[in-house]
Amino acid sequence: MPQVIKCVNCGYVLYKGNDLVPPREVIKKFHGKCPKCASTLNQTPISIDVQASKGR
Repeated sequence: MPQVIKCVNCGYVLYKGNDLVPPREVIKKFHGKCPKCASTLNQTPISIDVQASKGR
Protein backbone atom coordinates (compact mmCIF):
# COMPACT_ATOMS: atom_id res chain seq x y z
CA MET A 1 0.00 0.00 0.00
CA PRO A 2 1.91 3.08 -1.20
CA GLN A 3 1.84 6.36 0.67
CA VAL A 4 2.27 9.72 -1.05
CA ILE A 5 2.83 13.02 0.79
CA LYS A 6 2.63 16.19 -1.31
CA CYS A 7 3.00 19.92 -0.72
CA VAL A 8 -0.48 21.44 -0.59
CA ASN A 9 0.68 24.60 -2.40
CA CYS A 10 2.63 23.27 -5.40
CA GLY A 11 1.95 19.53 -5.40
CA TYR A 12 5.64 18.59 -5.04
CA VAL A 13 5.93 14.95 -3.91
CA LEU A 14 7.73 15.04 -0.56
CA TYR A 15 7.46 11.28 0.01
CA LYS A 16 6.30 8.28 -2.00
CA GLY A 17 6.82 4.72 -0.83
CA ASN A 18 5.34 1.50 0.47
CA ASP A 19 6.31 2.20 4.09
CA LEU A 20 3.95 4.35 6.15
CA VAL A 21 5.94 7.37 7.32
CA PRO A 22 4.59 9.93 9.79
CA PRO A 23 4.21 13.40 8.22
CA ARG A 24 6.29 14.76 11.11
CA GLU A 25 9.35 12.82 9.83
CA VAL A 26 8.91 14.11 6.29
CA ILE A 27 8.56 17.70 7.52
CA LYS A 28 11.69 17.31 9.64
CA LYS A 29 13.65 15.96 6.65
CA PHE A 30 12.86 19.14 4.70
CA HIS A 31 13.38 21.47 7.70
CA GLY A 32 9.71 22.52 7.63
CA LYS A 33 9.82 24.02 4.10
CA CYS A 34 8.86 22.65 0.69
CA PRO A 35 12.05 22.35 -1.39
CA LYS A 36 10.23 23.50 -4.54
CA CYS A 37 8.07 26.46 -3.45
CA ALA A 38 9.49 27.18 0.06
CA SER A 39 6.04 27.19 1.67
CA THR A 40 5.79 26.14 5.30
CA LEU A 41 4.83 22.48 5.70
CA ASN A 42 2.09 21.63 8.20
CA GLN A 43 1.50 18.31 10.00
CA THR A 44 -2.27 18.60 9.66
CA PRO A 45 -3.45 16.95 6.43
CA ILE A 46 -5.51 19.12 4.10
CA SER A 47 -6.94 16.10 2.32
CA ILE A 48 -6.61 12.34 2.46
CA ASP A 49 -7.30 10.18 -0.58
CA VAL A 50 -7.71 6.42 -0.06
CA GLN A 51 -7.83 4.21 -3.15
CA ALA A 52 -8.43 0.48 -3.52
CA SER A 53 -5.53 -1.72 -4.54
CA LYS A 54 -5.67 -2.99 -8.15
CA GLY A 55 -3.74 -6.18 -7.35
CA ARG A 56 -6.57 -8.34 -5.96
